[in-house]
Amino acid sequence: MIKEQLNVLIQLAASDNKVAEKEAKLIHMIGQSNGISKDEIDDMLKNPGRPIGDLGTLTDDQKFEHLYHVVQLMKVDGQVFKSEIVFCEDVASRLGYKKGVIGELSSKIFSDPSITSDRERLKQRAQKYLR
Repeated sequence: MIKEQLNVLIQLAASDNKVAEKEAKLIHMIGQSNGISKDEIDDMLKNPGRPIGDLGTLTDDQKFEHLYHVVQLMKVDGQVFKSEIVFCEDVASRLGYKKGVIGELSSKIFSDPSITSDRERLKQRAQKYLR
């Protein structure tokens, strides 16, 4: 399941036609903390075209974590492009959320991964957007 999540993050990072260094670092951090090797992540970054699978089978906790990482990645390079917002809204929709959840979380999730938000509170806010 983590490879599926990394695939989505990689596609988001590549949605503006360039994977920024900060985006790649965050993807590596998430992947390696979940037992994926650096080489495997590098291979995935080189081939970002894998289709996104079914995200509806995830638990609510997994859906939220997925959503959290997608928003964090969108913001990590300090620039947010329309293509990234649209991609995040599409992922949110595939996860069973209304698209408005991206705006709600985006204002509360920091671009610096070392600054953590109150995830429990964010999760409660995100739950209101579940269909």
